[in-house]
Amino acid sequence: MELTVNLGENSYPIYIENGILPHAGEYISKFYQGKKIILISDDNVFPLYGETVLNSLQNYECHTLVLPHGEPTKSFESLPKIYSAMLDAKISRSDLVIALGGGVIGDLAGFAASSFLRGVKLVQIPTSLLAQVDSSVGGKVAVDLPQGKNLVGAFFHPKMVLIDPDVLNTLPTRYINDGMGEVIKYGCIKDATLFNTLKNHISFEDLKPELASIIARCVDIKRIVVEHDQFDTGERMLLNFGHTLAHTIEQYYHYERESHGEAVAIGMYQISKIAEEKGLTKDGCSDEIKQLLQTYGLPFSCNLPIEDLTGAIKLDKKNLNNHLNVVLLHTIGDSYVYPTDVTFFDNAGIM
Repeated sequence: MELTVNLGENSYPIYIENGILPHAGEYISKFYQGKKIILISDDNVFPLYGETVLNSLQNYECHTLVLPHGEPTKSFESLPKIYSAMLDAKISRSDLVIALGGGVIGDLAGFAASSFLRGVKLVQIPTSLLAQVDSSVGGKVAVDLPQGKNLVGAFFHPKMVLIDPDVLNTLPTRYINDGMGEVIKYGCIKDATLFNTLKNHISFEDLKPELASIIARCVDIKRIVVEHDQFDTGERMLLNFGHTLAHTIEQYYHYERESHGEAVAIGMYQISKIAEEKGLTKDGCSDEIKQLLQTYGLPFSCNLPIEDLTGAIKLDKKNLNNHLNVVLLHTIGDSYVYPTDVTFFDNAGIM
């Protein structure tokens, strides 16, 4: 399947197909006639898929950089290593960066590509479910600061996204569940039919035969939203459902306890529960979300008092001049941006 993100001169194709990874070079050659490529990956992904991708790129001069896996890698401390590797490889603005990995590598390599020589061409090859359905599409790249997640970043669109659902077969169960947090998000904010499809299965294994089409549906929702709001000033904010709490939970535990998808799961349920109590979301939505989270092995609580999280919420990117845009649901499949401030979370109790 091929989708196109239509953004004028920043437009790019997204290819979604089982078994596409060994043919990466064929797809890259459709738009890239240069000679040099640097492939950036991590020490979990590269041993599994690095050679497969490199074997498809034999017509190019290829360089590699393998970084430690995990969220702590997505920091400023990693950038000098990447820039040094790019300098050693003599990467120029006419060359290409490939990000092969999950959301951390996609964001980090993407930010390095956006800033090195003021911009080097980028291809995203996401290897986690979360990256395939969400972070590889839309052109957001970033690194974390100690004070919060993704606080330094850029909008930098790839030239292509290549998605092979087969690579998910090697993912540990926890990281499949992690990606399902973002899949459920798309059903919540934009597609009640997708939400109900997920409800009609009893586990990820039961869902697998439909996985490629579900990934494609999530990507298509994001494509449409990004086309309408490239720079995250309007409708694109809806993609942050659950994230205001999620980022603070991740930060509170120094990115060492809840994964991103797990934190998003908690955020979606807890914020919907608060909104129901305020009459801002239809009664019963939070229970529906909770049941679906349990089906796919995701948490709905982090057992922290809200007071432990509000300090980080004040630093969230969506908190501007003490005005906080919180994404809520009218009902499943129908979301909206609710302007408020951090008092929205007053008396919320234990998250």
